[in-house]
Amino acid sequence: MHKAEEIKFAAGEKVGKVSGLLILPKGAEALLVLAHGAGAGMRHKFMEEAAKKLADHSVATLRYQFPYMEKETKRPDSEVVLTATVRAAVAVAIDRAGSLPLFAGGKSMGGRMTSLAAAKEPLEGVRGLIYFGFPLHAAGKPSVSRGDHLFDIKLPMLFLQGTRDALADLKLLKPLCARLGKRVELFVIDGGDHSFHLLKSSGRSDDQALDEAARKTTSWISRLIT
Repeated sequence: MHKAEEIKFAAGEKVGKVSGLLILPKGAEALLVLAHGAGAGMRHKFMEEAAKKLADHSVATLRYQFPYMEKETKRPDSEVVLTATVRAAVAVAIDRAGSLPLFAGGKSMGGRMTSLAAAKEPLEGVRGLIYFGFPLHAAGKPSVSRGDHLFDIKLPMLFLQGTRDALADLKLLKPLCARLGKRVELFVIDGGDHSFHLLKSSGRSDDQALDEAARKTTSWISRLIT
């Protein structure tokens, strides 16, 4: 069992403080700053389970709330506020990580906001970005325009995507990742939806799918830090 330390930090000017959860397992080899998706906060089951599985594989995590989620409102903050919060969380991670290599990313919107922040200005100390279900387009509206800014990011990037993801048609995402070059890797979870949920007919559980994603994340991180 990995105990999470509750923290508070300033998310930016006129925004106030937000909450965070730091899991620092014994023998941690890296720290991942992990942002939540649009509809659920850092305590959502997906976030909780992902953090636990990563800790089992010696990856520390700092989960955190965006300001709107901290205030328990449903409408996400502006992109300016969201990306400023990403940057603030990375700064906190630098302070708490010690000598641990630092990575950043998140679930769905959280990953996209992390990428937007990195595209505008490099995230200090961050060695790579990890997306747990990158939302390339709205459901039923296939497009690659949400990925244009990714070409401004010079860091290695890992995309973890399900084959049934309604927000990322693999017929669009695969060519995009190819154009982004060798610094990018796409890892496909067979049968997974946007949250890696699997159909019963797959013969596998959601827990197995998330474990698959966590193992890939840790092996990808290991390659970058060794």
